[in-house]
Amino acid sequence: MLEKFQRIWKIKNLRNSILFVIGMLVIFRAVAHIPIPGVDVVALRSFLEGNQILGLLNVFSGGTIENFSIAMLGVAPYITASIIFQLLVMVVPSLEEMQKEGEAGQRKISNYTRLATVPLAILQGFGFIHLLQQGQGDIIPNLDTFKFFTILVIITAGTVFLMWIGELITERNIGNGISLLIFAGIVAALPQVLQNLVVNYNPSDLYTYLTFVLIALVTVVGVVFISEGQRNIPVSYARQSRGSSGGYGGAQSHLPLRVNTAGVIPIIFAISLLLLPPTVAQYFAASGGKLAGFATQVIYIFQNQWFYGITYFLLVFGFTYFYTAVIFHPNKVAENLQRQGGFIPGIRPGKQTEEYIAQTMNRVVFVGALFLGTIAILPLILQGFTGTQSLAIGGTSMLIVVAVAIDIYKQIESQLTMYEYDRV
Repeated sequence: MLEKFQRIWKIKNLRNSILFVIGMLVIFRAVAHIPIPGVDVVALRSFLEGNQILGLLNVFSGGTIENFSIAMLGVAPYITASIIFQLLVMVVPSLEEMQKEGEAGQRKISNYTRLATVPLAILQGFGFIHLLQQGQGDIIPNLDTFKFFTILVIITAGTVFLMWIGELITERNIGNGISLLIFAGIVAALPQVLQNLVVNYNPSDLYTYLTFVLIALVTVVGVVFISEGQRNIPVSYARQSRGSSGGYGGAQSHLPLRVNTAGVIPIIFAISLLLLPPTVAQYFAASGGKLAGFATQVIYIFQNQWFYGITYFLLVFGFTYFYTAVIFHPNKVAENLQRQGGFIPGIRPGKQTEEYIAQTMNRVVFVGALFLGTIAILPLILQGFTGTQSLAIGGTSMLIVVAVAIDIYKQIESQLTMYEYDRV
């Protein structure tokens, strides 16, 4: 391990990229602690502790909500915009054609996603400020139009700033920038969680603590196992031998299909969509309008652990398939194999190869999606036995942390391999 750190430090480009990413994460954490003045932070934290949905949202924002930070919305609006456009690409022909244009088309879709982030941030910020104004304890004092507009502009700018930081991190090929920001927010909250566990320790809670440790170990081992798992499809490459000896030969290789091609993105997408309905319902329920009754029912439904767990499982399961379909294209893989003179033994090149790869990938992804969905709701199941909410948050947080850490390790390892190859 020490030798690998030394190799990383000796490669200037890789070293600079890692230092740059660390610097961006430090800036993110600094911004997360810059509060907007005039807010009763104590009352806000009490309000969040009494609301499971908003408490979970605060965890994944890195504590920006409880501080009423200038970046209180985190990257949630950007994630929502990404989900919207990835869905639109599947149903809007013009966007589908744009995606097929390659890098140029992807840049256009990325620009549309950035532009859509701004109105989404305004809408979410508007609703969230109104929700906090209706909260107990006068969290936010009465605001005139100018002050309300100023706060809305500040938190929208904070979201755009984090989006920019995330994209800068992604360009360094050390990991997905948005995932890394969420990763940093979760890790930053870990010392406070451990401190609370130590301070509030009670011998009668020993079983709960051991359960939490067990969940953490199962999650780590399971995520590593699934992330490293792959299905190798044998591939043969035809090669004609030339010369007086004549004859034919062939090279043998394999096509790896990863069990969890989508990585941690399905979890982030699932959480974003899972938090959206109750968050919006909180606003309408507090406003006292005609929709207050319906909004209250929505909140009640999402507080039901059975409904919450089943919906969470289905979202993780579905998004695993969805995001895999977005980033993995069997037709392109089949075309590349045929172009390079490769074929799968027993399968004819072309359409049959494409169908075989797609069918195999669906079976492989089923295992990954089922496992991720099960790991995601396992803490919720144990929560029903222990009666504590920390396991639900801790399990999901651990799932993201481990998956992002594996992705970072793989990308750094890939860059090390490329450097060694270039030297040769």
